[in-house]
Amino acid sequence: MSSIVRVLGGGAVQGLVESVRASFPHRIVGTFGAVGAMRDRLFAGEPVDVMILSRALIDGLIKEGHVVADSAVEIGTVETAVAARRGDPAPAIASKDELRAALRAASAIHFPDPAQATAGIHFAKVMRELGVWDEAQPKLRPAPNGATAMRALAADTSARPIGCTQATEILSTPGIELIAALPAGCELATIYAAAVTGSASAPAMARALIEQLAVAPAKKQLGFI
Repeated sequence: MSSIVRVLGGGAVQGLVESVRASFPHRIVGTFGAVGAMRDRLFAGEPVDVMILSRALIDGLIKEGHVVADSAVEIGTVETAVAARRGDPAPAIASKDELRAALRAASAIHFPDPAQATAGIHFAKVMRELGVWDEAQPKLRPAPNGATAMRALAADTSARPIGCTQATEILSTPGIELIAALPAGCELATIYAAAVTGSASAPAMARALIEQLAVAPAKKQLGFI
């Protein structure tokens, strides 16, 4: 039996997995990124024991027979939020109008993949609904996932860049600060769930890891609500 538990997960849960690594009795090998991209890696046949994705995607994998139905556990909820570089004035984003103004005033807008990432898909939709998507094109800075987007925000040298991704990814990135969750009418709170794959080589250890993630004490500090 393998002593390794292989994980594919959304970027929002990377910090949570890292928080239990030291106390988990087996080696965790994890890859994290846009949830759609992680699902596609499973479909491509990549060996994996645990999938940690949005509840909606996990439910889809259950229906398709890719994960074990009775192994699925909700591990927490994460809000999509706005970030700025540490030390920059915090933009006002308490309403749709304020968020629209902040996006128009920003020198660059960093966010994850608008086709594959939970936060990226939603934030692109919000920008369209606010009427700023077309005009903002020259300053949009999409990245493969939220962690990459937030590192790019931290390194941005333009006048006033901002970013948007899952709160957990913002809190785990040095050099940036979480300003607030998206305002009413733009908000998104995503439930994440974990499940054992049907092809898992270490199903018992995979279930043990999921159980530990579900009760991890660091959740609130990491940005789960």
